[in-house]
Amino acid sequence: MSDMAQKDTAFKVLLAIGVAHLLNDAVQSVIPAIYPIIKDEFALTFTQIGLITLVFQMTSSIFQPFVGRYADNHPSPYALTAGMCISLCGIFLLAFAGNFGMMLVAVSVVGIGSSIFHPEASRVAQMAAGKRKGLAQSIFQVGGNGGSAIGPLLAALIILPNGINSAMWFAIALIVGAFVVARVGRWYKRVVASSMVSDVRKAVSVLDLTPCQVRNAMIVLVVLTFSKQFYMSSMTSYFTFFLMDKFEMTVRDSQLCLFAFLTASAIGIIAGGWIGDKIGRKYVIWCSILGAAPFALMLPYVGLAATIILAVIIGLVISSAFSAILVFATELKPAHVGTIAGLFFGLSFGLGGIGAAFFGWLAEKTSIEFVFQVSTLLPLLGIVAALLPDMKKVDRGV
Repeated sequence: MSDMAQKDTAFKVLLAIGVAHLLNDAVQSVIPAIYPIIKDEFALTFTQIGLITLVFQMTSSIFQPFVGRYADNHPSPYALTAGMCISLCGIFLLAFAGNFGMMLVAVSVVGIGSSIFHPEASRVAQMAAGKRKGLAQSIFQVGGNGGSAIGPLLAALIILPNGINSAMWFAIALIVGAFVVARVGRWYKRVVASSMVSDVRKAVSVLDLTPCQVRNAMIVLVVLTFSKQFYMSSMTSYFTFFLMDKFEMTVRDSQLCLFAFLTASAIGIIAGGWIGDKIGRKYVIWCSILGAAPFALMLPYVGLAATIILAVIIGLVISSAFSAILVFATELKPAHVGTIAGLFFGLSFGLGGIGAAFFGWLAEKTSIEFVFQVSTLLPLLGIVAALLPDMKKVDRGV
């Protein structure tokens, strides 16, 4: 059974974990999607909007490395269900939040649920991957990206006309997700937890890299994660405000444009995983982040139609980077899949929160347009991917 789990790709499990990721992240993406609504309803400043994102992203990130480390030593099949249930409590608190303080509490509870869900879900995806690690992470990630794209659309259709209290309808998604991951948990416990853990612990990297080279590669991956997540935080948190400020778009239309950007990201991530398995993760990372730079640099200076087109192109190009970074990192440390997944998911959420808070502060001091002029420089950091070692043959023997 262990050999089967290592060599064959369990697509049913990957589909289930991808659907759960979609439902989980659809609910999470409601939080930034309702920023224009709560900003007016509660008279919030851009700094307060940034603080909401910071609290949400930091609680989403701070526990993830610890959850991943624990899972490496003590597999927790039902941690996925627990994470969904905690997020369920958070979304009810958000629906009935009456002030800024209660919003911070609500998003922090949703964030804690997310921090429990993501590293263990990524670990399941890795275990079900067989030799198609890039594709498996892409299926898992596209679920999250798809959820992030659907969330703003649903917020525009449900919360915008009915008010913040209607956020409680999103609890249905978390209830469904809890049932899905409960079934995945049984598969994990029966097939994976008993056989794969010992195999993963015995895994030895086939790369001829010194500890110093591995450490340096990890540093490069952190820099690349910073570049991508800081830029993505400007898009996901402030793209709607940019469109409303520069082009006088309505809240609804700006959210539909954000939906287009996030949908493009969801589409691009599948192609990135498949290409990474074929040609190597290094080249996908390099082309994904640095390749988005020319389009990002043009975005603040063009008209409405070109802005939307460029946003879609950027979403397609930059979207594959994170799954490639995550797989690259786990290939550097094959015996610590849970820890690495938790670390990079936590880093991703944490940097996103810091970026949102920073850009919110910068918008208060300058303007939304200036924020986008500055943030578009970040993808240029993708050039450091050239320093990564060649990992094309990493799957051999692992």
